[in-house]
Amino acid sequence: MWFRNARVFRFTKPFEITAEALEEKLQEDAFKPCGPQETSRQGWVSPMGKHSDLLVHSAGGYHLIALRKEEKLLPASVIKELVDEKAEMIEAEQHRKVRRKEKDELKEEVTLEMLPRAFSKNRRCYAYLAPADGVLVVDAGSSKQAEDLASTLRKSLGSLPVRPPAVEQAPAFTFTGWLNESIDLPVSIELGTECELKDTSEDGGVVRCKGLDLQGDEIRSHLDAGMQVTKLSVTWDDNLSFVLDEELGIRRLKFGDTLQEKLDDVDADDAAARFDAAFSLMTLELARLIPGLLEALGGEDRSAIVEES
Repeated sequence: MWFRNARVFRFTKPFEITAEALEEKLQEDAFKPCGPQETSRQGWVSPMGKHSDLLVHSAGGYHLIALRKEEKLLPASVIKELVDEKAEMIEAEQHRKVRRKEKDELKEEVTLEMLPRAFSKNRRCYAYLAPADGVLVVDAGSSKQAEDLASTLRKSLGSLPVRPPAVEQAPAFTFTGWLNESIDLPVSIELGTECELKDTSEDGGVVRCKGLDLQGDEIRSHLDAGMQVTKLSVTWDDNLSFVLDEELGIRRLKFGDTLQEKLDDVDADDAAARFDAAFSLMTLELARLIPGLLEALGGEDRSAIVEES
């Protein structure tokens, strides 16, 4: 159970929920497959798959959940072909032109006819709530996917006071400072070999670099030309490597050998035990990373967060 990405949301006020209360709320919106005339449906499923029927897996105060989304696949080209065939038949039989409004109606009709025979695409999105740490962490490659999960969770719970974390200075400013050495690189961070640079002008371009010394002359020439770093690969504390972007999104997250060795000590024949161990190791490591990373990026702006009285 290793996340491949991490999109972090900060609770804006104290938020406590037990595993039992969370389970009860999610059961009300548990996943049900699409009906014959539905194009998509989503709901909560067990994060442990076949190893548990529970919708919440808890360990150490961290609550793991999973959202499943089913979408019916109806290729636009197939729909268009069938609509055109129906339109040609009507024109031939009734000797009149099929207008756009009628074509739209035919498209809806064809879609409803095809839905029961359409293939389904299923996707799961995992996340965990860490009330004590004040964060919700979503394994999502895009901010939209993460926002979708947070929005669905808010509907299930009735309230979810979260927002993306804010830092005191723009991440792109800090990234750029690390590479041009105007800002000291934290001792916990080692630069990788990938970055993305953007021209700040209105029609500015984008340069994506791989396999380069990020503090070398080639990158420095782009920085001297006024480009800013909006994405870069780093290793954190020799334990985690990932690509960090200016939205504070963490992608291509890889856990180091130390954590894998700890997991290898768990009974390999007990899938549930290995799952639980991996989840515990991951959450403890991310509990160290998130505040440390926010501090490295200039410190968190907590002005919109209501602290406990």
